[in-house]
Amino acid sequence: MKILFIGDVVGKPGRTVIKDLLPSLKDEFQLDVCIANAENSAGGSGITAQAVDELNMAGIDVITSGDHIWRNKDIFQIINHRATILRPANFPTATPGNASCVITTSKGIRVGVVNVLGRVFMKPILDCPFRAMQAELAEIREKTKIIIVDFHAEATSEKIAMGWYLDGQVSAIVGTHTHIPTADNKILPKGTAYITDVGMVGAQKSVLGRDIEPVLKHFVTGLPSRFTVATEQVCIQGVIIDIDEKTGKARSITRLERGYNV
Repeated sequence: MKILFIGDVVGKPGRTVIKDLLPSLKDEFQLDVCIANAENSAGGSGITAQAVDELNMAGIDVITSGDHIWRNKDIFQIINHRATILRPANFPTATPGNASCVITTSKGIRVGVVNVLGRVFMKPILDCPFRAMQAELAEIREKTKIIIVDFHAEATSEKIAMGWYLDGQVSAIVGTHTHIPTADNKILPKGTAYITDVGMVGAQKSVLGRDIEPVLKHFVTGLPSRFTVATEQVCIQGVIIDIDEKTGKARSITRLERGYNV
């Protein structure tokens, strides 16, 4: 089976490119499941019901997140009622929402998705992501062998370490958060697909999906600046993971990048 994992969706330009390109990508690559990290999908930071509805209607099956999950108060109204919106597993146990879910494809195949947050150079500093993953896997393994992990983290070392830690236990571990795609997509020795970061769905003429001038002003002057969402040279970045349905092992992980004019 083939699973598309899309990098951080940045604002309306990101949602628009998914709406316009995803249907054709599903046909072109015969995709069974589409997952997107959408913690920046509403105004560049946070998630709203409208953003979720747009992404679901476009064909996104599961939405993952990260440190910006609570930036928009709208999330508190929906996260307990939509099982396929995930927040990181290493938040305290009383935190609203789910850290994992299992969906069933049109072919009747179960696919599990888990979300976890890194601790190196990240805020808030949460519980150990490695231990949190084991707790989630103990439950999800009883339902399916096909498991995709979104590790939302800053440090490449922490992501790489998690890849080795989970090799053979999950089908794929993909990194998000930096918005910059890495070139280390590979299959680890025990059959887990890995990439340090899948990139973003946003403007390439930008600083991580934000307009250049406000970001430069902030860095040059040290003063606060409102980072508006950039709209030029938008593209969709992600990976397509081919998985053996019987074993849950990955056959391949291929980077995807398509340009688009919003």
